[in-house]
Amino acid sequence: MPNHPSHPQVLISQERIQARVAELAQTIARDYADAEGGILLVGVLKGAFIFLADLARALPVPNAVDFLALSSYGANGAARGAVRIVLDLRASIRGRHVLIVEDIVDTGHTLAYVQKMLTVRQPASLRTCALVTKPARREVGVPLEYVGFEIPDVWVVGYGLDHSDRYRTLPYIGALPAET
Repeated sequence: MPNHPSHPQVLISQERIQARVAELAQTIARDYADAEGGILLVGVLKGAFIFLADLARALPVPNAVDFLALSSYGANGAARGAVRIVLDLRASIRGRHVLIVEDIVDTGHTLAYVQKMLTVRQPASLRTCALVTKPARREVGVPLEYVGFEIPDVWVVGYGLDHSDRYRTLPYIGALPAET
């Protein structure tokens, strides 16, 4: 593994993140004001857990939380873009208002898989909220109703995002230098 700094360069400060989470929560609450039964927030593990926790606490409308865990690369060298479920939702989403909460949307392959899989389960509505998106890397078009930040094509860590399971708990989003 290349040498990475112990404190990655701040790309998005803790203060900017918290302000944006509050803004997103107000927008989502407005859009779901009449949602019978509230919203089911579906966090995509591991990266979305911090964002989901802050968003859930900031939402002034009833909400519940569940999680999915996915693997983008299968065992024995499965092709890039191959997605499999590692942990599925605990209960049916049929007739519920579901908001997918994702840490980052890069190529779009994983999110496209999740959206298709959940649509088949017949929720009352299905929308997506991503903390960050990298449009320059998009290979698959996916609807994103709520976006925290649009970022350039750099490797980011912190606030749930990781590099080899490091840096997840940084309170900001930092950029790692390009690997040489």
